Amino acid sequence: MRSLMRPTRRAFLGATLGLAAAAAGRPTAAELGPGSHPLGLDHERDGLLYLPSGYTAGVPMPLLVLFHGAGGTAQSVFYAFPMADAHGVIILAPDSRDQRTWDIVVGGYGPDADFLSTALAQTFTRCAVDRARLAVGGHSDGASYALSFGIGAGHLFGHILAFSPGVLVPVDVQGKPRIFISHGTDDSVMPIDDTSRRFVPRLRGLGYDVTYREYAGRHAVPDTVISEAFAWAYGAPAVPVPVPVR
Repeated sequence: MRSLMRPTRRAFLGATLGLAAAAAGRPTAAELGPGSHPLGLDHERDGLLYLPSGYTAGVPMPLLVLFHGAGGTAQSVFYAFPMADAHGVIILAPDSRDQRTWDIVVGGYGPDADFLSTALAQTFTRCAVDRARLAVGGHSDGASYALSFGIGAGHLFGHILAFSPGVLVPVDVQGKPRIFISHGTDDSVMPIDDTSRRFVPRLRGLGYDVTYREYAGRHAVPDTVISEAFAWAYGAPAVPVPVPVR
């Protein structure tokens, strides 16, 4: 695992208070249709909002906040769009403020958590969200962020989908979100023995409901594992799941 500076609890709590305020606010009239839409919150590091093919203005759907891996952007989460279409899930994918990775990896909670608060508040004004069905997820460094942040904001996010996480550094504990973790047995980027095989027993020992999947492979996540994670979080798909072309 990587060596980290201690995340700041004050910054984290300030951001989660912003998330709670956003979740409690009233949405305005929905204006967007299905498809991918830029957030328009930053000229350089922005993000996107994806409304699934079955989205209808005014009809609330679950929301998954999805974090990209190190060196990526929101464009890196396209792998989840077919599942979002099949299960009827809105995806909010912010860009990290630092182009390298998320704030907890380079210092502590702060700018990324603040940006997430702003992006989530904006999302509630742009589309209809089922606020009782909020989740966070991601791959690699994005999984580390989802896992660490989601445990601290478990009173807001009921599910966490973590594909190949590398660190686990929650600075607060609220609620008891259900957790899905997957990891490749031959992962050389985030070696499984130093990461998920330590995280899972620790989380279960703390009373978390953890579903854990190991697979024969490296750092990339197989489509079958992504499909299983969405089915775990959202039940049987509303429409047949298409097979991604890779």
